[in-house]
Amino acid sequence: MKFSDIEAERWEELKPYLDTCLLPVTGLDGTETPYEATSALENLRDVMALVEVPFKGRLVTYPAYHFYDPSDHMRLDELCRRLRMTGFRYIIVATAKPMLGLAGVSADLFIAPAADGAYPQASEVQQAVAAMWQRQQQKNETEAVATE
Repeated sequence: MKFSDIEAERWEELKPYLDTCLLPVTGLDGTETPYEATSALENLRDVMALVEVPFKGRLVTYPAYHFYDPSDHMRLDELCRRLRMTGFRYIIVATAKPMLGLAGVSADLFIAPAADGAYPQASEVQQAVAAMWQRQQQKNETEAVATE
């Protein structure tokens, strides 16, 4: 679901079901020609589809973070923290740029091409997302047992 599809009066009702935020990172640096920027956005769309299509009812796609300098990863990290404060339990960062330098960003999962540019397989992405949700569920169950 796109962020713009959610009406203000429905957010509290939907929040328990839409617990995952998909944050696209284009990775532009400002030196791209118009056709290169277009290509980067088309590639990002293809990577995002690996997550958006199979998990349509559980995640919200936010606007893309277009210009990203890996040396300033703290801004992207802070954005992830703020998204959690709005109610998202999970943050997935998706990019079509291999080797973008996302270390230190507090997302739960990164979807990106391999160093050679090969996109992950749809089944691999689905397994990674399911494993992310499963880890948190197990953690919650363990914490519940520990407090009893």
